[in-house]
Amino acid sequence: MARYTESVCRLCRREGSKLFLKGDRCFSEKCSVDRRAYPPGQHGQARPRFSDYGMQLREKQKVKRMYGLLERQFEKTMAQASRMKGRTGENLLSLLERRLDNVVFRLGFATSRAEARQLVLHGHFQVNGRKAAIPSMLVKPGMLIVLRESSRQVARIVGALETLERRSVPSWLEIDKDNFAGVVKAMPVREEITLPIQEQLIVELYSR
Repeated sequence: MARYTESVCRLCRREGSKLFLKGDRCFSEKCSVDRRAYPPGQHGQARPRFSDYGMQLREKQKVKRMYGLLERQFEKTMAQASRMKGRTGENLLSLLERRLDNVVFRLGFATSRAEARQLVLHGHFQVNGRKAAIPSMLVKPGMLIVLRESSRQVARIVGALETLERRSVPSWLEIDKDNFAGVVKAMPVREEITLPIQEQLIVELYSR
């Protein structure tokens, strides 16, 4: 599977906003976006000019990188969102938020989505009592996500839970830190997704 192995801070600088790809570093004064708020490269400080298509493409790339999806994965998610009832853009964000790796991150078991994806792949979590190792699995209201007993001493997970106060758990999720568990209370709605995303630009891009 394709992997991005360069500095993820360059991706944040390229998109001009924090994508929270580096965990705790994104909340510190070492954040590259705060220190160098311009795109990487020798022409990064030049004033960029974007066409309508360019703005739509940049928005799609930003969301892809934020949630850690490859192009084909994103296209499948977009196609699924277009087949659902309601607004396609809001459906897209709902599908992305309901991914198991994102839910693990939102619950505070990991400091970044990339870390959460790795934890899921390594089988650290159970969903409704069964081992779940597919990051793209979509959760539904009522599902219970539990950290396996043998994984409760993993330093990365314990450290992430200790810094949970830096990241607020959305209202559609509920975390029980004492029992290393989280429950999906409801479906995510657009008002609760506070990320700087203009989903309509992505819809317009795929409507071309």
